[in-house]
Amino acid sequence: MSVRPKILCIEDDPATVELLVEVLEDEGFETIVATDGVEGVRKFAERPDIVLCDVDMPRMSGFDVLGELRRSAGQLRNVPFLFITAYGSRESHLQARRLGCDDFLIKPLDFELLVQIVRNRLAQTPKQTPIEVALTDRETEALTWVAKGKSSTDIAVLMNVSERTVNFHINNVIRKLGVATRVQAAIRCALLGLIDT
Repeated sequence: MSVRPKILCIEDDPATVELLVEVLEDEGFETIVATDGVEGVRKFAERPDIVLCDVDMPRMSGFDVLGELRRSAGQLRNVPFLFITAYGSRESHLQARRLGCDDFLIKPLDFELLVQIVRNRLAQTPKQTPIEVALTDRETEALTWVAKGKSSTDIAVLMNVSERTVNFHINNVIRKLGVATRVQAAIRCALLGLIDT
């Protein structure tokens, strides 16, 4: 049995979501749905093979989603990212390209074209292999608290250790992941499924 490619659809319009899911699943794809950008970033942890994203959404724009994923997704930052939008201005198209989008489709969507673009992008993208990162229990606990917005001082109290010990664990994770900040480490760990958020 072959594994169906997973497509993350980030779209706030229910009618468009329904059509996307129907067409893509009829074509043999598995779909993951997010109804806004914040949920889309969170659901990226499910390791989709490609992302379809609206530009204009509440809470977090598609441009912000793409920027966040390209900064924080580590090895998965190369997952193809396609914008679908009703706003096809030259400026928005240029902004999308500057951020690293792979394609830019204008609504109303030509679903036959969309499916062909998705198939082509998937064929051109090497399959991602999981990053092997092992965290200790204490590193996992510290990063879980970082992801929840706690300071090192707060985490020290919660873990019943010194602030220096907390920073030691956080810095170990930063080093293991090859990121620059504790926030990037928390995001990367969440995307890789190493911590619960």
